[in-house]
Amino acid sequence: MIYLDTSVALAQLLAEDRQPPLDLWKESLISSRLLVYEVWTRIHSRKLAATHSESVRILLASIALVELAPPVLARALESFPAPVRTLDALHLASIEFLRGHGQKVALASYDRRLSEAARRLDIPAYPLRG
Repeated sequence: MIYLDTSVALAQLLAEDRQPPLDLWKESLISSRLLVYEVWTRIHSRKLAATHSESVRILLASIALVELAPPVLARALESFPAPVRTLDALHLASIEFLRGHGQKVALASYDRRLSEAARRLDIPAYPLRG
């Protein structure tokens, strides 16, 4: 199972210079419900809703979502082995929630800080290019 970080979803949607490999989209993808809010906020802030809404809906529909349930939120309040930002703490807490329920999860992310914190939590990285 691949946990999809917002940086990867946006790279795909916005056709950035770095693009995730096509094989990624054939994997079993999961993310926090937070992904939905982060993606739509970025699309709206760039005034791209008219041109990108359908692509956003299709991409988001292909990803299973972990709710920001009390156990996830509680874990995000605890310390991490590296400094993290609030949204990164929520993503990492979601991954740890999944792992705590027996799921094998790798992180797909272009975010260096998030990836470093995940590495320190022994969360494997999904290989991305770019």
